[in-house]
Formats: sequence, C-alpha cells, structure tokens
Amino acid sequence: MAKVLIIGAGGVGGVVAHKCAQIAEVFDDIVLASRTESKCRKIAEQIKSKTGVSIETAQVDADNVPELVALMKSVEPKLVINVALPYQDLTIMDACLEAGVHYMDTANYEPLDTAKFEYHWQWAYQEKFEKAGLMALLGSGFDPGATNVFTAYIAKHYFDEIHYLDIIDVNGGDHGYPFATNFNPEINIREVTAECRHWEDGEFVETPAMSVKQTFTCPEEVGTYSIYRMYHEELESLTKHFPSIKKAQFWMSFGDSYLKHLEVLGNVGMTGIDPIEFNGQQIVPIQFLKQLLPDPSTLGPRTVGRTCIGSVVRGLKEGKERTVYVYNTCDHQACYQEVESQAISYTTGVPAMIGAKMMLEGKWMKPGVWNMEQLNPDPFMEDMNKYGLSWKVIEEPGFDLL
Repeated sequence: MAKVLIIGAGGVGGVVAHKCAQIAEVFDDIVLASRTESKCRKIAEQIKSKTGVSIETAQVDADNVPELVALMKSVEPKLVINVALPYQDLTIMDACLEAGVHYMDTANYEPLDTAKFEYHWQWAYQEKFEKAGLMALLGSGFDPGATNVFTAYIAKHYFDEIHYLDIIDVNGGDHGYPFATNFNPEINIREVTAECRHWEDGEFVETPAMSVKQTFTCPEEVGTYSIYRMYHEELESLTKHFPSIKKAQFWMSFGDSYLKHLEVLGNVGMTGIDPIEFNGQQIVPIQFLKQLLPDPSTLGPRTVGRTCIGSVVRGLKEGKERTVYVYNTCDHQACYQEVESQAISYTTGVPAMIGAKMMLEGKWMKPGVWNMEQLNPDPFMEDMNKYGLSWKVIEEPGFDLL
C-alpha cells in the first residue's frame, strides 16, 4: 500500500482519483491537489458518495517548484501522478527530484509559447532520475499510453519484426454542443492545428494540418468515420524504441461541424497562441477562447456514444507478412455512471491509474525516465481488462490504410 499525490483536478484528474480510490489495497492514501482546491473538494465528495473512501485535498501552483516541493515534503507520497497541464511537466519533475518522489504523467511536456510536442525535454532528465534512484514514467494515458502498450504487446506476441504502425483514435460520442472539446480546449486545439508529422523511411515528414483524410469503419458497430492524419507524441517514442518501423501514422476522427468551427475560429485569430493587447492588457486568444467553451469535465451527463481506439501493426512473423489490430471500445454513458466522466477523460485516467499501480507494485519500477513501450506490456494489459478498459485482438482485420 502506498500514498499518492495527484496533481490536477480536471476531467482526467477526477477519473484518476476515482479509480485509485476503488483499489484501496494499492492506493491506501490519496491526496488530490490543484490550483483551485474547490475542484478537488468536489471530486472528493463524489468519491466519498460512490465508494465511501475519504481522500485529502490541497491547493498548489504547479508552476511553482518551491510550492510543489513544500507540498510533497508535507504529504510524503511515494508517487506523484501528474495530470496537470503539459506546460507544467518539467516543474513537477524538478520538484519530484528535490523531494525524492517518483513521477508519472499522461502527456509530454510542451512549451507554453510554442506548439511543440516532443519528448527531448523530458528524456534529458534520464541521468538525474537514475542517479536519484527515482523513476519517471512518461505518457501513461491512452494515446500516448495504452496505444504504446498495445504496440509493444503486439510486437512481443505476434511478430518477429514490425514495419508499419497506424494508431487510430475514433470518438463516436455526441455531446450536443455546436462546438466543444472533449479535453482541455487549449491543448486540444493546439494539437489539432499543429503541422502534421508522420514517420517514413527513417525520418519525420511534415504535411499541412488535417490535409490527409480517409474513412475508417470501427468494429463492434461503433460506426464509420472520417479520420485525419495528425502528429501525436507517441510516434516519436515508438519509432525510437522500435527502429524496424518503416512508417508510422496517427489518425483521429473529426466531424464536419467541429472542423468548420475550428476553421472559422482560426481564420479570425481565436486559436492563436501569441499574446495580443486588448483593453490595455495582454491576452492569449486561445486561452480566452478556452473560457468561452464548455468545460470538458461537465460533458459527462450529456455525451452518448462510444470511443474506439487502437493500434494496427503490420510486419513479419516467420518470414510471412501479417497484420494485427488491438483496440478498446468505451461507452460514454457507462463511464459517467461509474465515475461521473465522459469516455475521453476515462480512457486517459484509467491507464494513468494502472501505470501508477504498475510502479507501486514494483512491476514497472526502475530508476530513470521511461516510455510505456520500454516496459513489460503483459501486466498492464491484464489490468486494462480488470479495471474498465477491456481490449480485443483482430488478426488480419482486412482493411487497407493509406
């Protein structure tokens, strides 16, 4: 049993806290902290009502290393689960090193003033964490996260060598709003509007955002959707750790209404990340837009439909070509009934809990900075089936991807 400090009380933070509270034999003491402690207290009340488990709450500024260190030294957790903003990854990692606490997150660091999704800032901490005898687990969400583990599991059990990887993320949910994002609007819009990069023939190739599209039919009657090629950070780590990959792409579904709203907002400058002057003060347009949009943590009651997220791998087994698809489907309303969240937060929060569980149980515990695919996928995959994200394998799925 161990004490954990969860930093971040958005939609994902709520799911992580709920799921940790369900497994008291591992997470016997939970502290939830955020810049706004009232959000933490609301989640704590939900957890108490649903599970009878009491968790502690705290206020902390995740941009302030001394404040983070003071909280960690006061709380004395074995592990910090970082589900704050990606801009805050490095300050939280610095605080963990100073306080002597293990670290994990669900998304890689990105600078506030540049839409760059790269691991090199965090990989640079490898020696510091190793020398401190501490572990940092990067990207333990769904994508990145579960999709990395899916890929590692497929490579381990179905192939001698993998050559082609396609990660496909379909959200078949409907929240009823003309325009809203299923996770932090600022992060979501920066991600979608960034230049696309995919891996091909030993290098990343850039193409305009959302310029490559195809149609994908999900299994289990989730539906048929338009999916668009975009960059996602797991491509960087997976192509590094599986150097036999010749081509790797990430695909995500978007509806016509979402794309039209995004186009108009972009045309009028509302998705910009550079500060502008308004009424004598500096504001960042995308941060102002975030305040106007529905809070993703409030979408749960009204979102219906299912998600379908998985990894498609092609490669060689005993000299013969084959294709294997591993995926999960998740129902938005089932997630809401369990933890008062829609499926996007749920599919990120559950792998965060499982990654933490792997570390605390010693199954994934070694000093240094690690991506998910560098660790044994089998116990993580077993726990996905146990804790709400069951998965299936389709050998030779029979679809052709670009």
